Amino acid sequence: MEEKRRHKRLDLEVSVQLEKLTQDGVTTLRYIDVDVTDISRSGLGFRSIKELDIGTYYDTRIQIWTKEIVEAVIEIVRREKTENGYRYGGEFIGMSDTDALKIDIYQIFNDL
Repeated sequence: MEEKRRHKRLDLEVSVQLEKLTQDGVTTLRYIDVDVTDISRSGLGFRSIKELDIGTYYDTRIQIWTKEIVEAVIEIVRREKTENGYRYGGEFIGMSDTDALKIDIYQIFNDL
């Protein structure tokens, strides 16, 4: 099967908090903890027991391997029902170049 992703996926054991954004860009101030299954420069995959709607946006706070926090906005683009909840795909639509570079650097070290 041909890989169609723009960026290589990295398997990563990190935790992320999601905070839903409303249409006017205001957050709900309620965090959802999820388990990240993979991450790339363009997005992340994660599992959650909560049902999230495709096309919704979330502010995220991702604690990476260096214990730093990466902040980004994701759009839920994929949802799959599993035995223990849901598996999601989220695309980064807002991330600083500095934070994207941190993911790139991890990928370089992971490939060595």
